[in-house]
Amino acid sequence: MTDLHYLSLAETADLIKTKKLSPAELTEALLKRIESFNPQLSAYITVTADLARSQAQQAEQEIAQGKYRGPLHGVPFALKDIYNTAGILTSGGSKVCLDNIPKENATTTQKLLDAGAILLGKLQTHEFAHGGPSFDLPWPPARNPWNLAHFTGGSSSGSGAALAAGLAPAALGSDTGGSIRGPASHCGITGIMPTYGLVSRAGVIPNSFTFDHCGPMARSAEDCAILLQVLAGYDPKDGGSIEQVIPDYQTAVKTANVKGLKIGVLRHYWEEDLPAHEDLRAAMEEAVATFKRMGALVEDCRARPMLDGLDIKVVIGECEIYSINQHDLQARPGDFGRDFLGRALPACLFQASDYVQALREHKRYIADMQPLLKKYDVLLTMGFGPAPRFEDYRVTNFWRKSNAFTPSNSARTPSLVCCGGFAKSGLPLGIQLITRPFNDAQILAAGHAYQRETDWHTRRPPLDPKAQAPKVDVSVFEPKPDVDAATRALAETAAKRAGLKLNERQMAILLENAPAALEMANRLRRPRDRLDEPSATFRFAK
Repeated sequence: MTDLHYLSLAETADLIKTKKLSPAELTEALLKRIESFNPQLSAYITVTADLARSQAQQAEQEIAQGKYRGPLHGVPFALKDIYNTAGILTSGGSKVCLDNIPKENATTTQKLLDAGAILLGKLQTHEFAHGGPSFDLPWPPARNPWNLAHFTGGSSSGSGAALAAGLAPAALGSDTGGSIRGPASHCGITGIMPTYGLVSRAGVIPNSFTFDHCGPMARSAEDCAILLQVLAGYDPKDGGSIEQVIPDYQTAVKTANVKGLKIGVLRHYWEEDLPAHEDLRAAMEEAVATFKRMGALVEDCRARPMLDGLDIKVVIGECEIYSINQHDLQARPGDFGRDFLGRALPACLFQASDYVQALREHKRYIADMQPLLKKYDVLLTMGFGPAPRFEDYRVTNFWRKSNAFTPSNSARTPSLVCCGGFAKSGLPLGIQLITRPFNDAQILAAGHAYQRETDWHTRRPPLDPKAQAPKVDVSVFEPKPDVDAATRALAETAAKRAGLKLNERQMAILLENAPAALEMANRLRRPRDRLDEPSATFRFAK
């Protein structure tokens, strides 16, 4: 009971329900910890201390009166700052939305509040849930609690940092290309990207309508199951929401047993497609051995190359986020961060046909995954790790290197990441579990079984309240374009036709990534059958 900040959701719920722990006491302990460690971690953009204290008092009174609402009643949480909160800044991590005070809550925000949960504040995010760490935004990037000189993963950066450091027991993130799973890997916590359409996106600042997912982040699979139980459900306000019977995730986790579970290992992801760090490779071999020891039926298998999923996701996703932010990119490009511009601006090079061809390939990609998803209950592959230093991060890698997460976004397969060990440097390493749509309960159960067998998820970073975030040499992020005259002319013409008025530095950011963007589009420009449909084919609801 002395380390209230590291209680699990399951433990907290039991203590509050039996009146052994006061919601007000827990909330105050967390607020004090935020005050002590947020200056070095930059996990929070806004701390709602007064609101949290008021909600905690209300929860305490309701529980004392026998009006207990469930396992989140009296439990504090925090939100990635793209979730609308009525009367509270929802910044998207951007100067563009410095004055964005929503009038209504996002559906997910409201569901948590209706369950009696307590809002601690709004968490750091990469700009509009996109890009990587930018040092030219109103708030500094979140720091990795395991080493302040290192990256948290993105874009749910504050969520990962806050959970690992004990600044919140639960958080919401979003995942368009790994934005829940990346921070889970780099920060040593647990996160699930649920099935597309399972959790409402209404009232959440969009990145890509095709690929956005909202989902829970916590310190264990069991805690993610508790959150998902409240969050899942059909919402007519979200055009991508799908009406489904919601299973009992908590029971699935409690009764978890992987004996006889068919697990396919996507070994080629870390050995061939994107050769992983030696420590992550070793962690993956240990994870495979662990599942075998628990009685799972484990064998290697293959999917399409990771790069195929990247091409589909990026061409579609960048076209969509560019369109969402088109007016501001035309009117005020200087108000966006360097990393966002490095990802969004090259979308002006894509043609309408590139977007449609990517959607057509997207449908084929989903179809190509079906035999694997039918053969295996769960697919096992790598996450991220160890986290790089800030100075080693490059936006150009977004265009040139795939990652182990984008295939699940492109295939619409739910995916869970948890800690699978630590590098020799002391930084966390992530493993990833994937399954077929609406089988989220199974990867939560498999993740919980793995965490019962191991103790990686129980380890905590060695934080020092007197520590200060080390300085970062931001000069390494300056654009360094290397393009021929023809590519330069094409990019300058495309930017002008798009109505973009870019200064010399902004044009350099576009030019730096133009060759890779054009190569990506060219890989999708192949002959197709006239009848090939896109994945976005419209159907009336029943």
